[in-house]
Amino acid sequence: MAKSGIFEGDTGMVAKAMELKRELQKLVKAIVEEDDINLGAIDRAQQMFCALKELKVKKSLSSSKVHPHHHDTVSEEIPEEFKCPLSKELMRDPVIVASGQTYDRLFIQKWLKAGNRTCPQTQQVLSHTNLTPNSLIREMILLWCKNHGIELPEPVQYSDEDVLTEVDRGHFLSLLRKMSTTLSAQKEAAKELRQLTRKMPSFRALFGESLDAIPQLLSPLSQCKSRSDVHLDLQEDLITTLLNLSIHDNNKKLVAETPIVLPLLMDALRSGTIETRSNAAATLFTLSALDSNKALIGKSDALKPLIDLLDEGHSLALKDVASAIFNLCIIHENKSRAVRDGAVRVILKKIINGMHVDELLSILAMISTNQKAIEEMGEIGAVPCLLRIIRETSCARNKENCIAILYTICVGDRSKWKEMRLEESTYGTISQLAQNGTSRAKRKASGILDRLNRAINCTHTA
Repeated sequence: MAKSGIFEGDTGMVAKAMELKRELQKLVKAIVEEDDINLGAIDRAQQMFCALKELKVKKSLSSSKVHPHHHDTVSEEIPEEFKCPLSKELMRDPVIVASGQTYDRLFIQKWLKAGNRTCPQTQQVLSHTNLTPNSLIREMILLWCKNHGIELPEPVQYSDEDVLTEVDRGHFLSLLRKMSTTLSAQKEAAKELRQLTRKMPSFRALFGESLDAIPQLLSPLSQCKSRSDVHLDLQEDLITTLLNLSIHDNNKKLVAETPIVLPLLMDALRSGTIETRSNAAATLFTLSALDSNKALIGKSDALKPLIDLLDEGHSLALKDVASAIFNLCIIHENKSRAVRDGAVRVILKKIINGMHVDELLSILAMISTNQKAIEEMGEIGAVPCLLRIIRETSCARNKENCIAILYTICVGDRSKWKEMRLEESTYGTISQLAQNGTSRAKRKASGILDRLNRAINCTHTA
């Protein structure tokens, strides 16, 4: 019997190879000679080819002298057909895409979720994004791992619902088209888009593929001539969908720079359900992650409705509103806008009432570098309030923010030194913080004490 060169030296493998070849020969003859296409024969032939490849791999592995626990060496010996073309690593969960190529599920899903619709190897446009498990390759990988004493980790379970098909894309477009039809159709589509963009990152990404998608989504709101024309439940679903879109990093710039978005968000901050108002604030917070968006939002005068909503004090909205104001005030020009729009009085009122003290003190510390803010704090009794918080709170961060604000007041308003000296002589509050506070709190407290002591010395000298 003639020997097959690649299996020479192993009679068992030689016999198996010859048997596979004979079977393959019969199948190929049947495929070629039959008038009709025999799909079963083609599938069986493909299995024969894979089985032959498996024998080749087993032969090459059996001649390898790799120790099963030498993982670095094993990595070098991994057959190419077992490596994912994207990660170049051993596949855990091999799947076949529409082009017929095999990839590890994790890496091909990342590729698809990024908006790619081509096969990474062939560049062929994929007719669909369904992923079919390649059971044969997985069994071969498991056999290879077994022969090397390697335990292949179980594949991570993924939900196929987050890989979009052409049907999904068509459905997405049909939902957007409904925004230009009847009110009942608009409400139905808005509710579904709210759910889809909450659950599926890939649906959020779809909005970034077309400049018209966001205007289409918001057209029921942009076409209303007055606030009384707005249907509150529809507004809530659309603003919440906008929030979901903004979570997607690639959408942040697009959403903020779409002309109708910021005016509609400000309308939502002023009216609508409390959930709509809270989600509008959360959207501004999410969008303001980009510095360019911070400037854009500030120029659109969005701080005023945010501060007004903070002043109203709805518990559901307070945290989102405070987060949005804080993020926006990171850039200098928005600090001035926040002070101009009444932030100091509103924030101090909430702090005095014990509402969201941690978040609001952080905002107050940020805007206290503004001279007008210092003047306002002096007028409305900020100094005793801040000193009381330092005495009573156990939170080091709050103590630090309070003393930082007091330092700016001390530098910018000498009329408040008397209150601070009285506090120090009565409680020693500032001295204690200079000894026991955070490094920043110690510096600010020491700076205040130095100024107060110099003032006392100057008085005695005079």
